[in-house]
Amino acid sequence: MAPLLSLKSVSKRFGAVVVADNIDLSLNEGEALGILGPNGAGKTSLFNMIAGVFSPDAGHIYYRGSDITKLTAAQRCRIGIGRSFQIPQPFGGLSVFENLCVTGFFGARGDHATVEARAVEVLDLTGMLPKANALASSLTLLERKRLELARALAGNPKLLLLDEIAGGLTPHECEDLIAAIRKIRATGVSVIWIEHVVHALLAVIDGLFVLNQGAKLAEGDPRTVMDSPEVHEIYLGVEADA
Repeated sequence: MAPLLSLKSVSKRFGAVVVADNIDLSLNEGEALGILGPNGAGKTSLFNMIAGVFSPDAGHIYYRGSDITKLTAAQRCRIGIGRSFQIPQPFGGLSVFENLCVTGFFGARGDHATVEARAVEVLDLTGMLPKANALASSLTLLERKRLELARALAGNPKLLLLDEIAGGLTPHECEDLIAAIRKIRATGVSVIWIEHVVHALLAVIDGLFVLNQGAKLAEGDPRTVMDSPEVHEIYLGVEADA
């Protein structure tokens, strides 16, 4: 069986800056993969290529065995790829429920009854049902993070891309977020998660992929990767022989 998602020799540069250097990546259905790397390593650029914000200069991206390299972001949303953004970007003048319906109508293109039913399901899954009628602009940081997660799920994705969704949360709020992501995984959604809050990442993922200057630095079992000298030196700032 083909992986849910695979990147084959994907490369991208902006002028002299290389954001992806011959990247190979694979994710099976039901798995959760974490992505780590220092600022400027190319993590969000990699997400943007998977989500269709821009295309790679070279290489191919496959989803469920089909080449999606040339598909737009909207087309990828409709075939089951959802993503959150590092900075939540809700429609502040709409209610939480209405924010999810926008994704359903214009992203997944469901009918009225299906979209509303999915919105209620996702609000319950993410703990946001009590806030369904609240304006998005009135939410706390944790609630905005949860709404960002819920909006990504409203299109009923099979692959969920999370971009630093734990940033800025207290330890208790972070635990709540971890629990929500575990519930999402239990529904069969596969996850790729970029995160600097390492303990949150390690609580959820099956594998870890580390980027540095657009190139793969390490990949494999999360604990083994975190213990490697290369990751300590380049990502954690600790000398390899320390």
